[in-house]
Amino acid sequence: MSETAPTNVTISHRFPCMACGADYRFDPAQDRLTCDHCGHTEEIGLTRGPAIRELDFEDALQAKLPAQDIEETRVSQCPNCAAAVEFDAHTHAAECPFCATPVVTDTGLHRHIKPRGVLPFALDEKTARNAMTDWLGSLWFAPSGLQDYARKGRTMSGIYVPYWTFDADTTSRYSGERGTVYYDTITVVRDGKRERRQVAKIRWSPARGRVARFFDDVLVLASRSLPKRFTDALEPWDLAALEPYRPEYLAGFRAEGYSVELSDGYEEARAHMARVIERDVKFDIGGDRQRIHDIDTSVKDVTFKHILLPVWLAAYKYRGRSFRFVVNGRTGRVQGERPYSAWKIFFAVLLGLIIAGTLGYLYGLEQGAF
Repeated sequence: MSETAPTNVTISHRFPCMACGADYRFDPAQDRLTCDHCGHTEEIGLTRGPAIRELDFEDALQAKLPAQDIEETRVSQCPNCAAAVEFDAHTHAAECPFCATPVVTDTGLHRHIKPRGVLPFALDEKTARNAMTDWLGSLWFAPSGLQDYARKGRTMSGIYVPYWTFDADTTSRYSGERGTVYYDTITVVRDGKRERRQVAKIRWSPARGRVARFFDDVLVLASRSLPKRFTDALEPWDLAALEPYRPEYLAGFRAEGYSVELSDGYEEARAHMARVIERDVKFDIGGDRQRIHDIDTSVKDVTFKHILLPVWLAAYKYRGRSFRFVVNGRTGRVQGERPYSAWKIFFAVLLGLIIAGTLGYLYGLEQGAF
């Protein structure tokens, strides 16, 4: 099994209503499956079992994961943003939720690692839309038309975005120097007078030691469809509320497959770990200042999970431009592309110049210049 998989957005898993046969959707407000056609609801029927199972990182790199941890999907690439949209057997065309471009079916098959955990949506579409329009309304110089268009436009797409999480046990040996601040008294001459001053200096001494840290659930975005600055700004995520993956949570939603390879995700996780270890080393060195010469880190027992986190997404084409907004499906936090209104900026600058000119004129009158 190749660990490489394209970005893809899955068509919702379908669950027929027990009463009328229409499709259920997962309702975040009720935490159950709901039929919009007849109103029938169905409990997901969760049973609390063991914690979500971690997978062995080395086994994955060597393609030794069990068959039950692998799945195959049919995808087609978006011609505009290069995201690959997954189709079920009954769908031949769809719209890319990332850029609102029509996508026609393809027959490409891709194998990838199944999700192990899912953080279910807690906010419904109406709540997410209100959060987005409130956020747009709080922006200076945002086009009023875009806010109105977003409020009255199409519904937002509920998408489960893929992430990797990594666990690792680390031990680091370091060498460096500990700096202790002390003060010398010196004499200076200022305006012909002798003054005594204290000058801060640093006394350095060698430092060596060892720090250890277990990293739990280092989170790495596994998608390239959305700007990372957007998704990073949606944090924090309450990963303690992760549920073992069940397709029922995806009913009525889409789920994007990962496009960041597992090995690349691990490299990003290691960079995060290195920054944390550096802080640990500085704390261990102590003193008033620290210099680090070398850190040698041993990493063992690396495990990982592929998880899905909930995001409400809006992709609008407004006056020839595409705008994307994302809302944390748990907290309602909003991020997006910052739109500007040229007219609002022009009138703001003009008003500023008028105010400045008026104040200058009034000041001139007070000074007798006019």
